[in-house]
Amino acid sequence: MKFKNLDELTDKELLNKDKQMKTNKIVDASIIGFAIGIATYSIVKSGFSVLVIAPLLLIILVVIKNSKNNKVLEAEIHKEIKARNLKQ
Repeated sequence: MKFKNLDELTDKELLNKDKQMKTNKIVDASIIGFAIGIATYSIVKSGFSVLVIAPLLLIILVVIKNSKNNKVLEAEIHKEIKARNLKQ
């Protein structure tokens, strides 16, 4: 899929992109919560183990890195929405 600049998107596509960013936030928060839950359960059930915790920490780090990129993109989307005087 070819990436379009935000100024090339139609109004509807821009609003859909904003909704998609909100959905991504919820998914990222769910993944982090799920990973923390698994880590807590594994610590309680079998004690602290690096082999159990390491993959979960890796997942959390990847989600956090993507979250930072998404914040920048979301700010640009909101700037473009305001420039076009669209309602969210």
